[in-house]
Amino acid sequence: MTAIKQSSTRNFNKEGVINACPVTYVMNKIGSHWKPIIIFQLLSGSKRYSELRRAIPEITEKMLIQHLKQLQEDNIVNRKAVPVVPPVVTYSLTKSGELLAPILDAMVLWARVESSQF
Repeated sequence: MTAIKQSSTRNFNKEGVINACPVTYVMNKIGSHWKPIIIFQLLSGSKRYSELRRAIPEITEKMLIQHLKQLQEDNIVNRKAVPVVPPVVTYSLTKSGELLAPILDAMVLWARVESSQF
């Protein structure tokens, strides 16, 4: 697949839409299937990679790594590596990530109202 030039019309239009519409901005940051689930798991506190894998058994290693990196780049998740052997890496929410708690809580409430499974 070819990379999209930063100066392309598509990229310019995408930036304009993101800046003009807050919902588009949010969906661009947390709108995948796995990102809200990862954030939800981190709401209860810092977790190591293996803890996240156990908490979300359906996610592949590749997807978890990819989404953790994207969430880091978007300043939603902190990655803290302690230089010991073996390395200890923990993930936690940034202040920006913690601000998503009411949104995810509202999603949980909506799911409980809509479905008797929860």
